[in-house]
Amino acid sequence: MPNHVILRVVAKVLIPVITLFALYVQFHGEYGPGGGFQAGTIMAAGLILHVLIFGQRVTRKMISLRVLRMLGACGVLIYASVGVTAMLNGGRFLDYNVLAATPTGGQHLGIIVIELGVGLTVATTLLALIYIFIERIRSSD
Repeated sequence: MPNHVILRVVAKVLIPVITLFALYVQFHGEYGPGGGFQAGTIMAAGLILHVLIFGQRVTRKMISLRVLRMLGACGVLIYASVGVTAMLNGGRFLDYNVLAATPTGGQHLGIIVIELGVGLTVATTLLALIYIFIERIRSSD
């Protein structure tokens, strides 16, 4: 959409707002509605808007499919590492209570880290799916 100046300007304004809202949902999810999955989908929506307005080539220069795969794997590893860390500290898998000096502190820390891993995995997986769908559509034309 090279000639749609209004769409480009609106997208340049909206994408940072969407990203900021995703971060709010990510870090507020422990105290209210929201969390990693919701934040990941909101973040992916902002990136998908970027793909729709500026094109896949431009977005892929920012973040390639290979980087998305690595970040998605990192999100899963973050999630799993919380469980393994809990086991190494004498608890069960994903038993947050043993992650800090107090059970409340452990719950707090565990939820934040778990939700971060979930958000990272969801956002990168959704954007990777969009990349793959676009490639399949182009190859079938």
